[in-house]
Amino acid sequence: MENHIDENEKTSSVFSEAELEYIAPRSHKTGPSLLSRLGNRLRCSGQMAKSLLFKFIPILYWLPRYPFKEWLLGDIISGLSVGIIQLPQGLAYALLAGVPPVFGLYSSFYPVFIYSIFGTSRHISAGTFAVISVMVGSVTESLVPNDTLVVTTNESLSDTGGERVAVAASLTFLVGIFQILLGLVQFGFVVTYLSEPLIRGYTTAAAIHVTVSQIKSIFGVSITQRSHALSLIYTIVEICSKLPQTNIASLITGLIAIGVLFIVKYLNEKYYSKIRIPIPMELITLIVATGISYGVNLNETYGVDIVGTIPVGMKAPVLPRSDLFPKVVGNAFAIAVVVYAFTISLAKMFAAKHGYTVDNNQELIALGLSNFVGGFFSCFTIGTAMSRSLVQESTGGNSQVAGVVSCLVILVIILKAGELFETLPKAILAAVVVVNLKGIFKQFLDIPMLWRTNRIDLLVWLVTFAATILLNLDIGLGVSVAFSIITIIFRTQLPHYSVLGQVSNTDIYRDVARYAQAKEIPGIKIFQSSCTLYFANADLYANAVKSMSGLEVDKLIAMKKKAMKKQKQMEEKNEKLKKKENDQGEGAQGGGGGPHPSFRVDMPLLALHITRNGLPSAARTNYEVIEEAKQGFLGNGNIFHSLILDLSTVNFLDTVSVKILKNIFRDFTEIDVTVYIAGCHAMVLEQLEKANFFSKTITKGQFFSSIKDAVTHILNTQSLTPEQRNEIFASTKL
Repeated sequence: MENHIDENEKTSSVFSEAELEYIAPRSHKTGPSLLSRLGNRLRCSGQMAKSLLFKFIPILYWLPRYPFKEWLLGDIISGLSVGIIQLPQGLAYALLAGVPPVFGLYSSFYPVFIYSIFGTSRHISAGTFAVISVMVGSVTESLVPNDTLVVTTNESLSDTGGERVAVAASLTFLVGIFQILLGLVQFGFVVTYLSEPLIRGYTTAAAIHVTVSQIKSIFGVSITQRSHALSLIYTIVEICSKLPQTNIASLITGLIAIGVLFIVKYLNEKYYSKIRIPIPMELITLIVATGISYGVNLNETYGVDIVGTIPVGMKAPVLPRSDLFPKVVGNAFAIAVVVYAFTISLAKMFAAKHGYTVDNNQELIALGLSNFVGGFFSCFTIGTAMSRSLVQESTGGNSQVAGVVSCLVILVIILKAGELFETLPKAILAAVVVVNLKGIFKQFLDIPMLWRTNRIDLLVWLVTFAATILLNLDIGLGVSVAFSIITIIFRTQLPHYSVLGQVSNTDIYRDVARYAQAKEIPGIKIFQSSCTLYFANADLYANAVKSMSGLEVDKLIAMKKKAMKKQKQMEEKNEKLKKKENDQGEGAQGGGGGPHPSFRVDMPLLALHITRNGLPSAARTNYEVIEEAKQGFLGNGNIFHSLILDLSTVNFLDTVSVKILKNIFRDFTEIDVTVYIAGCHAMVLEQLEKANFFSKTITKGQFFSSIKDAVTHILNTQSLTPEQRNEIFASTKL
């Protein structure tokens, strides 16, 4: 293959940033001022008001366009299915939240109805969720521990569980306030700080907290509620110590329910294609268990704990207690973020699957309004359950009409049928909770997958899991987020640095250490970092540039300074000798004698000292000795004359990184190496301009849009003949 490179091809269309600014200058148009932008936002027209109304209340937009013939039947079937599942889960998750079961029904009605009006997702099922419920329970139980009251039935609500209900309602109210405020200030991106490995590790640990909290109901023993660090360990130890007190009837009831539910759920999943509507085994189990408990009188005969009296009818709204706000404000913010993280991840998953979009900030507002209103009706915080959402989607749900239908199912239970479940054993509710955590426990399979794909993410998963298990849910979440951010910092501080070479017969440049066909261009070093450049890694970047250039830059600079000092000393010595010669010459003319004998003897020695191959030795030290040293470091006889820094991965520069770049230019210029920049983004170039980076020694003529342009420019300006340039390019080809 002919290696000849057309001269016009190599020299055409190569422009530095200085030339580009002349050919295609940047526009200096400034955007509208802050006042004008604010004025535009506040200016209201009929069309804008209508658009804002539709955005804030989405149901006003989609309900008039609702395709009744295509969607209504599927939404009704889906809503009935979800409502049937919502009933046992609402009762069970209320126990997780530390409040009487009837408040699980309230939490399954009021907030869910509000979300149906304001939410933008068509498929998620808002309502009670195990992980959120146990987070609420950790707050209620820490502020109102068991040693101050015992919540066993709804009958004793006024003098026992009422305090926990007040705590849960105040917490829910604040969660709603936080979510609304975050949505209004367009703060939906906050969830980006909760990575998927963090969320999955956190929910897996929370599932273990939930399971342990339900063991007491299955074994029929009472334990002390704890919410401090290592509380899970203490709880497990206490449960083990009370195993001899196990209520056998409660244990048998719980184990049978768990076995039946697992088997039916397995059959539902296996024969999903044949059974479009899953068997509502949770509801069947509740009905059968309630009937057996009523018939055999499990509570009085065998001491099995039951749900107790469930008040019939709606509950009047009450103001949340403001005196509790300071005690729960920190937990409220954490729960608000976790609820949003779960919800938006599910909402985006279904939206991508069905081809529509969800509004991140409107989802925050919808969840906030749901919890805000729920706080007035003594509800505990709601979120989104994946199991119910999958049922809502798989049974034909196409809109939040399904959510409204499920609310009607719960409303009927609240108004008329709630008292039918008064004899329901709590062990059955515990079984419902444990079985519904099966999907979360499958997340343990993330460990081998992350081990193969990304071990940093695995470390985040494991640290999150361990911190949540050992430090409880609230502190564990804070530690997990902090650790996740630390891993990001370390990744930017320890990037991959590489020297690039040209891939044979292409204009592509790759890491010479990873690609055997990538060959360095003689005399040119191309350096690349895998991440952006900022104060935390700026020094590391500079050190890597120097070390990977193949030169001991600091040593060469020291040699040059030493040579310059020696040159100056030699020049001063030479001047003194010349002055001495002149003085002696004048003395000889005045005294009638010749030059001093010692001077005549020293002249040949001086000539030998300051002359070598026709050049002063000091002058050689100042340039030629440096070049010889550079060739010695490189070890291949090639003269290293140009350094290209690829800044295509840099998206911003701070003052420290600008200073480091200046130092790199200065140091390499000292040893006669010209530095070029390739792939610098326009925004980064503007930052350099504002930082007064450019000067007489650093110009935009050293900046190029691509590595190819920089290399072509260097070869065209190195006083090489076309044949020599072709030879260099040919040396990088196979």
